[in-house]
Amino acid sequence: MGLEKEKMETSVIMDEDEFNRSIEPILEGKPHVYSEVPDRDPKDINAHLQVGFEDIIAEPISTHSFDRVWISSHAVFELVKFIFYRILTTFLAIPMAFIAGIVFGILSCIHIWVVMPVIQGCMMTLPSIHVIWTSLMDMFIVPFFFSIGRCLSSINVKTVQN
Repeated sequence: MGLEKEKMETSVIMDEDEFNRSIEPILEGKPHVYSEVPDRDPKDINAHLQVGFEDIIAEPISTHSFDRVWISSHAVFELVKFIFYRILTTFLAIPMAFIAGIVFGILSCIHIWVVMPVIQGCMMTLPSIHVIWTSLMDMFIVPFFFSIGRCLSSINVKTVQN
């Protein structure tokens, strides 16, 4: 798998006889795949009715052709799509991206300069707050509930059934 510097040319060589031959003789030897459609009007009762494609579409041949209508409508669709894409991009996407950038910038500024210092301050003062809280509980709350428990322990509640 080395680097090959030579370029090989690929070409197809055909005889003029093969190129000019029609493909029809190849297809004639194959059997017909589809059966023929049955004649729906065997007695030619409706022979005077000649309805063509132009009658159904209702476009005169000289004015429009069916291909030109589809080509022009597709071209107009692509042009309108491109113009609306540009308009929507200009009026919606660019201002929304600008507003989102400002919002995320403000949020990251608040996070860096307000939220994180408050959290760091709380984490630094948490051990001393824990010591102060424990001493307050031992000095005031524990004796108070201990005395209430002694007072209420002398009360006896008896249930009597009649």
